[in-house]
Amino acid sequence: MKLYFAPGSCGLASQIALRESEQKFELIKVDFATKTTVEGNYYEVTPKGYVPALKLKNGDVLTEGTVILQWIADGNPERRLLPEFGTRERYKALEWLNFVASDLHKGMGVMFSSFVDGASKSRFAEGYMGPHFDYIEKHLTNNDYVLGDTFSIADAYLYNVLTWAPRVNIDLSKYTSIQKFMARMGTRPSVRDALAAEQL
Repeated sequence: MKLYFAPGSCGLASQIALRESEQKFELIKVDFATKTTVEGNYYEVTPKGYVPALKLKNGDVLTEGTVILQWIADGNPERRLLPEFGTRERYKALEWLNFVASDLHKGMGVMFSSFVDGASKSRFAEGYMGPHFDYIEKHLTNNDYVLGDTFSIADAYLYNVLTWAPRVNIDLSKYTSIQKFMARMGTRPSVRDALAAEQL
């Protein structure tokens, strides 16, 4: 398998999940500016031009981070990266994946945008992102991980997006439970190895 990524992007979560499931894969770095890789034109891998993309052994290509995460989890059920089909816990995990993707990830996208001025970003961070961080903080106050005591792919995605806060000048230091979660995630070998691989 090949995981196409850009350092510090949302492909980090997929890489963490692959490492948690002990899958063999090759990392292919994508140059966002030119949409190229060492293999050539990245649009030939995926016409979307976004990362992550996961090329399977049969040549099929999966895109969209949350889909890749679920594919990894479902393909390696013994790793218990997602609860079983049909259980309430599974839908809880999917709720969190969608919350991170639709609200947190997209919100951070605004903070990275060159089309939004600094003052507007500050107001957006306080008015829109702030309540999201409050919600996460409250949840993590009583839970080591998103699903309680057990790591899941939802944690990989949440961690991935929260690492962007310093890059967009969002200070999360007052959120003690979020800070503990980030530190806890940082002790996992999969996370340490993924960060090293991306030279972060």
